[in-house]
Amino acid sequence: MVPRLYIVIPCYNEQEVLPITAPMFLEKIKSLAAAGKVTEDSRVLFVNDGSKDNTWNIIKELSVQDEHYIGICQSRNRGHQAAVLAGLMEAKDVCDITISIDCDGQDDINAMDEMVDAYLDGCEVVYGVRSSRETDTFFKRFTAQSFYKFLAMMGAEVVYNHADYRLISSKVLKEFANFKEVNLFLRGMVPLVGFKSTSVSYSRAERIAGESHYPLKKMIALAVDGITSLSVKPLRLIMGFGMFVAIVSFIGVIWALVTALLGHSVSGWASMTCIICFVSGVQLICLGIIGEYIGKIYMESKQRPRYIISERTWEE
Repeated sequence: MVPRLYIVIPCYNEQEVLPITAPMFLEKIKSLAAAGKVTEDSRVLFVNDGSKDNTWNIIKELSVQDEHYIGICQSRNRGHQAAVLAGLMEAKDVCDITISIDCDGQDDINAMDEMVDAYLDGCEVVYGVRSSRETDTFFKRFTAQSFYKFLAMMGAEVVYNHADYRLISSKVLKEFANFKEVNLFLRGMVPLVGFKSTSVSYSRAERIAGESHYPLKKMIALAVDGITSLSVKPLRLIMGFGMFVAIVSFIGVIWALVTALLGHSVSGWASMTCIICFVSGVQLICLGIIGEYIGKIYMESKQRPRYIISERTWEE
């Protein structure tokens, strides 16, 4: 059976790049259909994540020009992960497979052919993995690779050098819909669903137009979300470090008593101040990590909607 494909594309302030990349996605849909790999009624689904520019108007114009283009608009900006999730949940009941990809044209759309082939061979999830980072600056390459290694070290199950370029079948998406957490980290959540999976390597190009929406600040925030949403290892590290400090402190107390009993005690203002500052700093760091987890619990307990679709390019 030939699958119906929905390409899910999150968009935030992409008025510069969208007119360039949209025809590329349409051409890919048509070429896959011509090769008999997907159906003719496959779609390119744009998800406007509360853009402040002309992005949504461009999406609406595209949907008028060609029926393969469709779009949904979120009521406000909720972030990249929520936008991808909104598109996937919108598509899960009307297609057989989805491929999520960014709008900027950096990910090689020709890798979709291999993804669809892998699905036809029996894989339910296909991860797009970067083969190299030669186009990145040294700083970008170092921080990105450190990001994945740190996530793995902290216990988050992620595919190395994989972002949000992936194929997911509707079967997997229907099970994934049961994951109700508000704090989203899709590249760590999708592997938790299971099912047969594989990966496809591709080379990533430079952004075609516009500016990147993922600076270092957002990357760090994403790493924190990924770790605290998927792992309790930081809490265990706190416990282990606390025990280490306690043992060292206990040894220090014994040393101080022995020194005092032997009459060798001397003025120790500097050393005492250093110890107090060190322990205080450790306590504040530990409280900060615990606070991050408590904040996650607080947000989850509210059970607020993860996305709200305010408009569609078609009538329901």
